[in-house]
Amino acid sequence: MRRIEKLYTRRIPPREIVTAEFARQLAELSHETRRQIGALIDRKGHIEHVMVGDNRRIELPDFKRVRVATDRFRGLRFVHTHLRGEELTQDDLTDLALLRLDLMVAIDVHPESGLPGLMRAAHLLPITAQSDNNASARITNQDVSKAEGTDQSNLIEDSATDDGALSQKGRTQRSATTNSQAKLTTYSFLEPRIPSQMDVDFLGLINSLEEEMARNRRTTRRAEVRDRTILVGVATGSLAEAEESMAELHELATSAGVVVQDEIIQRRSAIDPRTVLGKGKLDELLIRALQLGADMLVFDRELQPAQVRSISEATDLKIIDRSQLILDIFAQRAQSREGKIQVELAQLKYLLPRLIVGQDSAFSRLAGGIGGRGPGETKLETDRRRVRDRINRLEKEIEAQRHRRQERRKARTRQGLPVISLVGYTNAGKSTLLNTLTNSEVLAESRMFSTLDPTSRRLRLPREQEVIINDTVGFIRELPPDLLSAFRATLEEINDSNLIIHLVDASNPRWAQQISSVERILAELHFQEIPRLVALNKVDLVRPEILDAIMRQAEQDGARECVAISAIDPKSLKPLLQRAGGIVARNLVTPFAKSA
Repeated sequence: MRRIEKLYTRRIPPREIVTAEFARQLAELSHETRRQIGALIDRKGHIEHVMVGDNRRIELPDFKRVRVATDRFRGLRFVHTHLRGEELTQDDLTDLALLRLDLMVAIDVHPESGLPGLMRAAHLLPITAQSDNNASARITNQDVSKAEGTDQSNLIEDSATDDGALSQKGRTQRSATTNSQAKLTTYSFLEPRIPSQMDVDFLGLINSLEEEMARNRRTTRRAEVRDRTILVGVATGSLAEAEESMAELHELATSAGVVVQDEIIQRRSAIDPRTVLGKGKLDELLIRALQLGADMLVFDRELQPAQVRSISEATDLKIIDRSQLILDIFAQRAQSREGKIQVELAQLKYLLPRLIVGQDSAFSRLAGGIGGRGPGETKLETDRRRVRDRINRLEKEIEAQRHRRQERRKARTRQGLPVISLVGYTNAGKSTLLNTLTNSEVLAESRMFSTLDPTSRRLRLPREQEVIINDTVGFIRELPPDLLSAFRATLEEINDSNLIIHLVDASNPRWAQQISSVERILAELHFQEIPRLVALNKVDLVRPEILDAIMRQAEQDGARECVAISAIDPKSLKPLLQRAGGIVARNLVTPFAKSA
């Protein structure tokens, strides 16, 4: 123990990785104890920590998630021994990447003499300035010499079929050369030598690497100021279904203004209850994020609070799940006071169970004054109480808005005007159809949830019928329950409808799943008894034979009444208006029974 403590008194010359004398002492101690021994050394050459492991591995101390600038390393190099003559292990490289160490050094210990053998070292490479090409990450290879062992940087396979492997699906095909380059850009390995012959200028190497990192970071940020993310999915069932869900998540991320750098789908028999992916695969993902310079990870599922906490403890990247991404899109799109209140309510309901004790939460911060003496409230309890109070106030405001909507609906009912509601999957073209039918100028964009606030307009049908037509918020599968609950008052506009026109994007290959998702939400809202007409939109983008097949399948699956239209072509809307007028006229003569 005393000999280990004496290591703290040693000082390494700043420009040397390690001295021959220090390497000899480490090797002798490791040989005598038959354990790996390591030391963390700062850039001035002082020994910060000395660690003792077993004969296979060694654990580094907890750095308490001290943040490191993206254009700098941690300022510590790790020098340790290997007893079996192995090269730098994947654990070594993972620690190097995740802890952003200056250098990872392993010294072989001769099994008989205990003298130091070859010294192997590796460092991280600067993130290169990248350009997004159809959301596919492309990395430029560095002009650095690589010695033996370079293939160890291949930590993530591009594709795999066995359970527990990562399946990486890019939006575009990348060449084998580009894939090979991407695998070589995480680490650079110095030529293995005995410690006395290692003549690398350590400070010069690290300073040049950090200067290049800073230059590349500035170049990247000037070219793209938006958040950069990796999309993460887990397939416990059909891989095709997971890929469809991932494609939709990509559209959501694009709608939120996020740059998608990569997409990763992992096949597992079950979700890991702690880290979703599993500890090893999470480490690989974090290295991939470091390699691409990503700012956040977006998971294609709703994360439990414990999972968010576990993943956040492993990285400083922002951790977002599917529900949070949708809520963020709604927050960006909300324009009216009512829409903003509904989005805030949904966000607070999502946040409440996820309020946890953070690294710097003040459990000793108690309320003071009369009535506040004694144990008092922790800061966490105070935060939760404030969130609950805000939720109660917002729910009361929404209830008041619901009553005002009821009064407006009563006024329309007294006028005797039938109501037609447009519903459908997000980005199906509802706002475009409303604009074409009524010569309106409602915002219509080719992105998800471009409009949130419901809009009502008058419309004259071919049979001289005048109706009210409502444009509603778009639906999506796995719509967050809190969001659906917050928008329930708005969606109640559908309840007094005489007809629902279910708009479907026929050009989307997932049209059948989108129909099922919308109908499931309508059933949850108890609107399944209202007559509906399915309008297959965007038929100008579909070949006639495919459109005929879609029409037959849609009518057979749910005994639906279907009509094909193009919302941007007024001439194609005449059959839709005629069908809608006929259904409304029949219902005025024989009213249908609405669910309570």
